[in-house]
Amino acid sequence: MSTSTTPESRDKQRGSGPGRAAAAPGAAPKPNKTQVRLGDRLFLGSSRGAGILLLVIMAAIAVFLVVKAIDALGKNHGNFLTDSTWITDGAKPSFGVAGLVTGTVISAGIAMLVAVPVAVGVALFITHYAPRRVAQTLGYIIDLLAAVPSVVFGLWGLVFLSPKLIDLHMWLSDYLGWIPIFHKDETGETARTLFTCGIILAIMVLPIIAAVTREVFLQVPRAHEEAALALGATRWEMIRTAVLPFGKPGIISASMLGLGRALGETIAVAMVLSSSQEVVYQILDPKGNTIAANIANQFGESNELGRGALIASGLVLFLLTLLVNGAARIVINRHKEFSGANA
Repeated sequence: MSTSTTPESRDKQRGSGPGRAAAAPGAAPKPNKTQVRLGDRLFLGSSRGAGILLLVIMAAIAVFLVVKAIDALGKNHGNFLTDSTWITDGAKPSFGVAGLVTGTVISAGIAMLVAVPVAVGVALFITHYAPRRVAQTLGYIIDLLAAVPSVVFGLWGLVFLSPKLIDLHMWLSDYLGWIPIFHKDETGETARTLFTCGIILAIMVLPIIAAVTREVFLQVPRAHEEAALALGATRWEMIRTAVLPFGKPGIISASMLGLGRALGETIAVAMVLSSSQEVVYQILDPKGNTIAANIANQFGESNELGRGALIASGLVLFLLTLLVNGAARIVINRHKEFSGANA
């Protein structure tokens, strides 16, 4: 008995029919997802190798600091974290980083309090208020200012800025001296203080924060801004509701980038501050020092134990920087989903 085949059955056997799209003549075959081009494999390998190399370098730096610091810490007769003395000569060396950490944190904190609001304002002016030519010129100036060497800022702060801030120091001491941080114990007309150091650091990190923040604001979706303006918002209301929420993670990242430079700045701080090792909370007194400046001032004249102690203080600065950047990353991850950056 022979069976007849219908056109539909023949099409089904051939793999075509109304339920399946027929292959177009001359169509290219679908690429196999398992096949990766040579260029892609090379780029993947190089990028992965760069990431691994960065981790290896960071680990090598940490190991170097720990190995060099262990011997000095073992010979220390004081508490390295709470003492403020720095004596590496004699039979009983005693050294600690309490005063250095305090000066580092205070000077960097002053710098961030001054620089971040100004940098955000400059970035907003360039991206949303200034005419095109003015915005381009100001952007070039900010980029060039970020490339000025640290020693130039140090000389400018020592020779020009410090004498100009003497009157401000006296005014703050007279009218705000009842606040502990503005209380001035020593008399004399000098402005080589943590406050002046913080102002210089603020000027140094401001171009970095402003440049990064400007690029973040330029990435705000145009539809968000136009939607806010279409609902009747003023320009400032549009910035407050659309631009700043979107750019918040970028502002935090830019601030942490500037804070990293403020914490590790050496030459400018060493030229302005004295070599005091005391724990100083009064920002108007000519005292205080930072970890980086102390290393720069004493490394060349220290003995083997002293260099080990300085390397140990560098390890503290290394860990402090890692903690600050880790905390910033946690804050960024918490705010990113609410900023509209993923939209």
